[in-house]
Amino acid sequence: MNEKLIFKALANETRRQILAWLKDPKQHFPTALSDVVLEGVCCGLIQQKAGLAQSTVCHYLGLLEQAGLVITTRSGQWTLYKRNEVQIAQFVSKLAVSL
Repeated sequence: MNEKLIFKALANETRRQILAWLKDPKQHFPTALSDVVLEGVCCGLIQQKAGLAQSTVCHYLGLLEQAGLVITTRSGQWTLYKRNEVQIAQFVSKLAVSL
């Protein structure tokens, strides 16, 4: 676990918002054509919800992935994103002990 990368990823409000949306993807991405809970959410839907350029959202998702906070899977031409609940729980637990 690279805590510096995690703190860097969490330093941005939009990246924190993306993680919050991915916590309950059915609620936040009801128009998705796939099972967003099992498979994840595509960058395009996240980009639409964030209202930012696709390149910016892809960069944000890349930082979240590098930090280990999201897991990516490929489905055809799509890259799907979902939270890495194990990594998030480990980080929160470690933070609670250290502070």
